[in-house]
Amino acid sequence: MTETFNIFLIIMAALALVVFIALHFFEAGYGYLFNRKYGFPIPNKIGWILMESPVFIAMTILWLLSDRTWQAAPLALFILFQSHYLQRSFIFPLLMRGNSKMPAGIVLMGMVFNTLNALMQGGWIFYISPEDYYADWFAKPYFYIGAAIFIAGMVINLHSDYIIRHLRKPGDTRHYIPRGGMFRYVSSANYFGELTEWVGFAIASWSWAGAVFAWWTFANLAPRANSLYKRYQKEFGQEFTSLHRKRIIPFIY
Repeated sequence: MTETFNIFLIIMAALALVVFIALHFFEAGYGYLFNRKYGFPIPNKIGWILMESPVFIAMTILWLLSDRTWQAAPLALFILFQSHYLQRSFIFPLLMRGNSKMPAGIVLMGMVFNTLNALMQGGWIFYISPEDYYADWFAKPYFYIGAAIFIAGMVINLHSDYIIRHLRKPGDTRHYIPRGGMFRYVSSANYFGELTEWVGFAIASWSWAGAVFAWWTFANLAPRANSLYKRYQKEFGQEFTSLHRKRIIPFIY
């Protein structure tokens, strides 16, 4: 089973590379970059719930069926992981304003990836990792370092989403440049927060499964951040470029 799981991780890492390259040529058409060519439109709130909830549900099932359900270390990693997806699947969509749409194709692709990611993370944490993997887990520094990075990323992500959500007053349909928080340094601060979360989780879980997910997050979000950056440049011109922001990683990219 371990050998099969390792092949699965290699395939997922390779697919992330394909996605990273492809997204430099084809924008993921949702949100500010909405494009009907990716399928018929679905209300954003419903789309996000359909897209994100499979990972929360699948991870919960893997946890409940595991012999490690109440072991402290796997449970701690489970709580970290699920804290993000509880918010992303069920709270974030309810906080959305307006009547924006999301293409059905984007929703479907998100559902597939999120299900596979639950198999990656839950598979490793609850089934594939060796019996002695969690011995003295809380005496090892990487869990605390990774958890701290994860929490910091989640705070950045939530605060950035709050800023984006309050850019418009009710009835306003114009676009605005997000300001404040980590938007001082990058144009996609919400993506920076999410990337930080999963880098932290990879460290906390100290696993190749976590590392592959962090790589997937970058492969998916970095090209999108670049597309958004270009869209801001085109729409706002000097007003945006004068801010001297990076795309997704402060001071670097």
